[in-house]
Amino acid sequence: MIYPATIGIVGGGQLGKMLTLAAKKMGFTVIVTDPTPESPAGQVADRQIVGGYKDVKATRELSRLADIITIEAEFVNDAVLQKIAKKGIPVHPSPKTIRIIKDKLKQKEFLKKHKIPTAEFVRIDKQGDIEKAIEKFGLPVMLKAREDAYDGKGNYLINKESDIKKGLEKLKDRNLYLEKFVPFIKELAIIVARTPYGEMAAYPVVETRHIDNVCDTVIAPAKISKKAQKNATAIAKKTMKQLKGAGVFGIEMFLVKGDKVLINEIAPRVHNSGHYTIEACVTSQFEQHIRAITGLPLGSTEMIVKAAVMKNILGSVQGSGYPKGLDKALKIPGVSYHLYNKKETRVARKMGHLTVVGDSIEECKQKVYKARGLLKI
Repeated sequence: MIYPATIGIVGGGQLGKMLTLAAKKMGFTVIVTDPTPESPAGQVADRQIVGGYKDVKATRELSRLADIITIEAEFVNDAVLQKIAKKGIPVHPSPKTIRIIKDKLKQKEFLKKHKIPTAEFVRIDKQGDIEKAIEKFGLPVMLKAREDAYDGKGNYLINKESDIKKGLEKLKDRNLYLEKFVPFIKELAIIVARTPYGEMAAYPVVETRHIDNVCDTVIAPAKISKKAQKNATAIAKKTMKQLKGAGVFGIEMFLVKGDKVLINEIAPRVHNSGHYTIEACVTSQFEQHIRAITGLPLGSTEMIVKAAVMKNILGSVQGSGYPKGLDKALKIPGVSYHLYNKKETRVARKMGHLTVVGDSIEECKQKVYKARGLLKI
């Protein structure tokens, strides 16, 4: 157990902010690194070091000031973090785990090696590899960037052979791989926590709904069979056991025929699909992450309400980062509002989120969509 301690977070966005708030509540000191001065996390942390996620100098400075280091995104310099860990400073999740997950092809190879169900895939080095994959998998297929891709920004759906050149153009100068398209019934996600000592705790399985590859809505709990819930939880725990990562991980999944579940992607960090836990669960995913990386006992993952729906607030225009209509939205009973305090709004940028808790999913959905419609940002 490391308590009290100074926690260093590589990354100062909204995830870093909510991690910082959870850590401060528990009595920890927090230092973050981020390239943007007065980043969301930097506004609430004890100190911010200005530097990029992969910045060697900033990461090393963080290691000199922190007792333990964690991340808010996988797009970090795992080689530097590995050297820091060798000096005896705990880094969670481990740099080896980050290295596996940050490269999506390596992530898929890891899943296949450990017989964890996922979509079929192949490495892509040239256009001919795509053509061979299409012969094997049929159409459609999904062309993906291996690194530095999120919210669908590194994906290209190939529906017909004429799309191949368009996909290669969009993802030019990127290392690529290709997946067989999965005809899923629903997209699911689950948050799982693991301590350095192997203790694990899983949250309820949720349904995620996306618009233009960006998470729009999270429904908790997911309306799926008990068999599907059991399958999803078992696969998530098996994955965590093999990864040996400490902290909170977000695991995105596809529900397919026969109540079977395939893993889509793993995030070695707190995750958008777990924001609902702040209002809806005994222990939020953010507090759980702090507990896990510091070796404290994990908290209960049980929901304290019957239903919860979270909806992201995405920017619709270029401008300031503050919404209009908040007074009207908060008149709706059960609505909780989180602003990330990003100084600039951009189209499709995550600026905040709304969560509604209640007695039924339908009730929560109606309220959260009404509240979102009243906000202009």
